[in-house]
Amino acid sequence: MTASVFMPARAGRLPFIFSALGLAISAPAFAEEIADTELAPTVITAVQQSSPLTIEPDPKNARQPVPASDASDYLKTIPGFSAIRSGGTNGDTVLRGLFGSRINLRTDGGLMLGACPGRMDAPSAYISPETYDQLTVIKGPQTVLWGPGASAGTVLFEREPERFGELGSRLHASVLAGSNGRFDKVLDGAVGGEQGYLRFTGNQAQSDDYQDGDGDTVPSRWKKWNGDLAIGWTPDADTLLELTAGKGDGEARYAGRGMDGAQFVRESLGLRFERGNLGGVLDKIEAQVYYNYADHIMDNFSLRQPDPSSMMAMPMAAQVDRRTIGGRLAATFKWADVELVAGVDALRSEHRERSSTYSMMGGYVDADAYPWSKDAVSHNYGLFGEATWYVAERNRLIAGARLDRASAKDYRQSISGMMMSMPNPTAGDSREDTLPSGFLRYEHDLANSPTTLYAGLGHVQRFPDYWELFSPNSGPSGSDNAFAGIQPEKTTQLDFGVQHNGGDLQAWASGYVGQVRDYILFSYQSGMMGMSTSSAENVDARIMGGELGASYRLSQHWKTDATLAYAWAKNSSDDEALPQTPPLEARLGLTYEREDWSVGALWRVVDKQSRVAEGKGNVVGQDFGETAGFAVFSLNGAYRVSEHVKLSAGVDNLLDKDYAEHLNLAGDSGFGYPADPVAIDEPGRTLWAKVDFDF
Repeated sequence: MTASVFMPARAGRLPFIFSALGLAISAPAFAEEIADTELAPTVITAVQQSSPLTIEPDPKNARQPVPASDASDYLKTIPGFSAIRSGGTNGDTVLRGLFGSRINLRTDGGLMLGACPGRMDAPSAYISPETYDQLTVIKGPQTVLWGPGASAGTVLFEREPERFGELGSRLHASVLAGSNGRFDKVLDGAVGGEQGYLRFTGNQAQSDDYQDGDGDTVPSRWKKWNGDLAIGWTPDADTLLELTAGKGDGEARYAGRGMDGAQFVRESLGLRFERGNLGGVLDKIEAQVYYNYADHIMDNFSLRQPDPSSMMAMPMAAQVDRRTIGGRLAATFKWADVELVAGVDALRSEHRERSSTYSMMGGYVDADAYPWSKDAVSHNYGLFGEATWYVAERNRLIAGARLDRASAKDYRQSISGMMMSMPNPTAGDSREDTLPSGFLRYEHDLANSPTTLYAGLGHVQRFPDYWELFSPNSGPSGSDNAFAGIQPEKTTQLDFGVQHNGGDLQAWASGYVGQVRDYILFSYQSGMMGMSTSSAENVDARIMGGELGASYRLSQHWKTDATLAYAWAKNSSDDEALPQTPPLEARLGLTYEREDWSVGALWRVVDKQSRVAEGKGNVVGQDFGETAGFAVFSLNGAYRVSEHVKLSAGVDNLLDKDYAEHLNLAGDSGFGYPADPVAIDEPGRTLWAKVDFDF
């Protein structure tokens, strides 16, 4: 992993993309027994790939721009990732131009699914990255171990079990302060002994509205908190039984939406068992069950004033919730040259909703006065196996296959049109599919070189998710609605690349080319008073692109790194660009580090995006037109005060550049944005400082 700081180039047309210059600080863990070999602390600004298609950054490290408020905010610093922006927090993650459930995003092996039909509370919104120990990203359809549908990739946020050889404790804490009222606090501590442990992880974070590069205020304030408790039993070094429980809440206002998030309640329970080193062919057993509940309220009055010119001129609110229950059982088998992980997983997810009303006679009536209405229940049952065959000393063959039985039931009695509700023709109907997926990858280590070549072919069939079945106002032509007409996606993709892990040089390149049959595409139609309707259809698409990166130590104190990411996609059914594809992006970093301190600079350069399909996109965003390129320059530094205390600080967007990301919701008229779509600008110059404590 390397750190870099990026600076934007001129925000005009960039015929090709520059890399960004970045100075960064890498902060390795404080290891008491090898303190004399510790590297200088750093701020992470670019992440390098650690092995073929796999990235494993440390989510506790400070990073630039200002340390992340949620999972989407963190992931967008990894090459290939971007986010659909709508304000200060709770953007929606995009990987290689693919969105939603095409990215299998999991926390401690479980799924935390949001409830908002417009993904105001995307799954990433419920994740505070610094409260996790490990992040693993596997790009492409190159694993089958963690659930169905991961055509873009798999993202795992995990908390590792504690291991105490004797009675003891540990503590990690941090405090962050920055521009625009940003203030974060994190506490992660554990006590335990040989037989078990008790761990508490909590955070509280908040920010005010930010100012863009022109000094205009962007409605974007938010606050959130999380608390999680883990009780573990470790009778020996190879056995773990752990019970976890957690809760969180928050609020956020969005410049790009007609309503804000007034509540983001999260409740989580989990139980897992692991037993390793069994001594035979059966080497390890893992089992877990989890329960995740999201209770979300959106309204147009708690964080803003209702817009008298809109269809929601009076106070209105909607409450939605979602219960997801799941489990997984896996066993690891080992032979002389083959390792196999096989198992089963399952989940059930139930979605409900209720809304407030406003009458001229009675005024506002809160949603609590109305009963819940269940609108959807979905199930998935999967069988999987993934094997690694060590063919020879430098050759490996990795293969996986899974079979899923997915189903959904429509409980809606009515569906919404442009101006009124209509009876639902699929009320009480169910649909189900049996969906196969699999991959085969070959890896070869070059002789006398720390270089690996690889190529893998994967195929994924993905059942439409809740947002694709229930959020559109209509489905494909000739169908009753999206629930009846949308078909599962079928992605076939070739991934290939090279990985070099030398002494002073770490370099890698990964490419992909794929065909998506029945890609689920949203189209939007404008209506009266700024209202619009959406429809969903299946099209065929072609995708390709890649990422590359390098980190090189110039001398004992100087280090440079660079990354580049590009995605291209075409709607081959309509012979036009596939919408919501991020533009070419580069980052170039330079770092100077000595003993206890380091400084860095980051140059992030993003090309224009002229490949668009106006009025088309996904359940969250759509293309409004071409966007200009931009470049942003940032600085950072870090200093180890002592063995237990580290300071880090940064200035993001040092030149106060006024710019907007291509993946962006248009500003809402309720905040004074014009009727014609105008992208939401990003923060201007931002200062921040962070203190980490480790004991």
